[in-house]
This record gives sequence, structure tokens and C-alpha cells, in this order.
Amino acid sequence: MTPELTALTLAALLQVLQFTAYSVTANRQVGSKTALGPRDTPTQLTGLAGRLQRAMNNHFEGLILFTIACVVIAVSDQSTPYTTACAWTYLAARILYVPAYALGLSPWRSVIWLVGLIATLLMLLAALT
Repeated sequence: MTPELTALTLAALLQVLQFTAYSVTANRQVGSKTALGPRDTPTQLTGLAGRLQRAMNNHFEGLILFTIACVVIAVSDQSTPYTTACAWTYLAARILYVPAYALGLSPWRSVIWLVGLIATLLMLLAALT
């Protein structure tokens, strides 16, 4: 497995951890009756639960582009130390993003998000060269 695919696998596991953290905090906020119910009426999460939900959803969005970048690099056999560094930078940024978002660290969460996006963009551009 290429280092980029390893970083992608770890990013997917991070998503599972984010989902777990969001689920636990959301269940505490809304109670088990609402959590286990049909959810016909949307529930607006606030505070930590809401921030963890938004951080998780944000990672889903970023993970799409990162997955494309990793797969293109791996399938085209273009893994280099540069693309590896980009992949690990993305993963580090996403790990740092979760507590930054959960704690409401503005503007740092946006800066961290941008680092992850730039790392992904650089991987995509590297695949074209």
C-alpha cells in the first residue's frame, strides 16, 4: 500500500472516531428517546454536539477530494516523497481540525482547514505533472 493510501485509511478511521464523538455528545444532548426515534422532525444540535457534527460533515466534504487525490496518485504509480508529505499534512490538519472546531478556535480552525485543502490540491496538481 502506498503511503498516500495509508494516510487515506487513517483519515477514514478518523471519520469513524468523529462520528462516534458526535453521536455520544448528540445522544447526551437530545436523549435516547429522540436519538432512537424516527427523526421525522429535525433536531438542531447546539454547543459541542453541534460543533462535532459540523466538523464531521466538513471532513466528509474534504475526504472526497482527498480520496480522489490518493487514488489517482496510487493508480498512476506517482507516489513520491512530495505526495507522501502532502498526504500526511492533510491527515495532520484533519486531526488538528477536530479539537480546533470543537473548542471554537477561530480563526485557527479555518487556517487548519486551509492547510488540508492546499495539501490535497498540491497532490492533485502533482498527479497532472
